[in-house]
Amino acid sequence: MEPRERSTPQKGERTGSGKQLNVRWDVGARHALYHKDGNYYNHLTQFPGALFDPKGYVLFKTKSEYERSPYLQHGTQLHVPLLLSAIPGYTRMV
Repeated sequence: MEPRERSTPQKGERTGSGKQLNVRWDVGARHALYHKDGNYYNHLTQFPGALFDPKGYVLFKTKSEYERSPYLQHGTQLHVPLLLSAIPGYTRMV
């Protein structure tokens, strides 16, 4: 069996979704969400869950870990004030 592709999106290339990056980068999240700027998302509802930006992701293993993160603001939408890449545990793929 060949290893999964670890390529990253090219500048200007549409990634499509967190679901696609979850598979491309072999993250293993049950729920995967993407935002091109890494600062606003819908809420994760299944865990492990991952938030993606064009260069990487943060994986939350449990709902509790996600809800208690001091780096996330849970409102109508999920806000990441310091950007996703500033969260400890961010995995850079580019």
